[in-house]
Amino acid sequence: MKGTIQKWKLVILLDALLFLSNMTFAKDTINQYTEGNPIDTTAVSISDKTNIPDRLYVDSLSLKRHFIHRIGIEARPGYIFPTSSFFRGENLNWKPIENSLSLHLKYSFQFHPNTYNDRIYRGAYQGIGVGYYNMYEKPQLGNPLTVYLFQGARIARFNQRLSLNYEWNFGASFGWKPYHSDLNPYNKVIGSKVNAYLNTNFYFNWMLSPKFDFTTGVAVTHFSNGNTKFPNAGLNSIGLKVGLVYNINRKEECFAKPLYQSPVPKFPRHINYDLVLFGSWRRKGVTIGEGQMVASPETYPVLGFNFAPMYNFGYKFRAGISLDGVYDGSANVYSPDGYGDELLKPSAGKQLALGVSGRAEYVMPYFTVGIGLGTNVIHAGGDLKSFYQILALKIEVTRNSFLHIGYNLQDFHDPNYLMLGFGFRFNNKYPTFHRR
Repeated sequence: MKGTIQKWKLVILLDALLFLSNMTFAKDTINQYTEGNPIDTTAVSISDKTNIPDRLYVDSLSLKRHFIHRIGIEARPGYIFPTSSFFRGENLNWKPIENSLSLHLKYSFQFHPNTYNDRIYRGAYQGIGVGYYNMYEKPQLGNPLTVYLFQGARIARFNQRLSLNYEWNFGASFGWKPYHSDLNPYNKVIGSKVNAYLNTNFYFNWMLSPKFDFTTGVAVTHFSNGNTKFPNAGLNSIGLKVGLVYNINRKEECFAKPLYQSPVPKFPRHINYDLVLFGSWRRKGVTIGEGQMVASPETYPVLGFNFAPMYNFGYKFRAGISLDGVYDGSANVYSPDGYGDELLKPSAGKQLALGVSGRAEYVMPYFTVGIGLGTNVIHAGGDLKSFYQILALKIEVTRNSFLHIGYNLQDFHDPNYLMLGFGFRFNNKYPTFHRR
């Protein structure tokens, strides 16, 4: 449980820092000119697919959609946080497990410099990567392989060649050696062969030439199964990253500072409405006797919805209030004899809750990262009387629909459940230049 506390505080803190580092840039230039020519908003028609005026007086560069394609390699030596006695030496070899090394191969595409996408989203790039992890303890942990989506962008630019960037990775890891009462009894941190993979890194990017970039920085990594199987303490590490990126079709002109940049089109501030339907499964620890806890052998279903009116402040930030409903099949499970020999489920009414949460989202092309803080207001008490937190990733499918991958915590440390689902966006007036 202590491992869970540490890992989620760390992940939420890093994402909060990411939000704060970009809030300065969330309010975009309010200007009714593009390429020096005014837009008559009464005469300009709007595209239903992108919410971009059909007759903008702009050059082809500003709306250029062709990408810079990139191939990257990285090495990440890391230090494993000793969040469990297993890592501190209570294991098969009676030695601390504290080092890791991973190698990564990544493909990404980036918007061309000086386009609207580049200027609004500060050099954003996104792609897919694979990584191989060596924890130097293969018999007890395995050497997992990760497959993940990633996205990054610039935080600050020092000159035309040097910048400070961030990047997040999210995916799955395979090939773990999980806990087994007979074959792997010491490993009480990893309970499944497949685990979620999360990484946040901050790094310097040097443009060495038109084709090559050198990257180096700090990376924080988390592995866990989202409370779908016991044990679920997870593994957390921090370390360095060193990499080289080959930009397949980047030109020399990328180094040049433009003599003139047309103002970014005015953002249409508005309220959209997000509806998310989700489901998952979870395990449960049941308290018996005087504070003792036993693991229920059952897997319980979770179903829920979120309905959130969100005010769009600018191209990269939206916030609002969400109505959150959930059926948690593990809520208020109890032991009638107080010894854990038998575990019973209460009536459905004691496993339903309706809550309200405040939401904030960092909006980028293709991906939106969101956080939420809320409390259940209608419930039957017990496990459902809680202050909960949400960390979510929305992956764009169409202009008005998205995949939803989220996690719900209670009181910042108790793991609740995954939120795997699909979402729909109504009254969406967001100008999606990347879809033009």
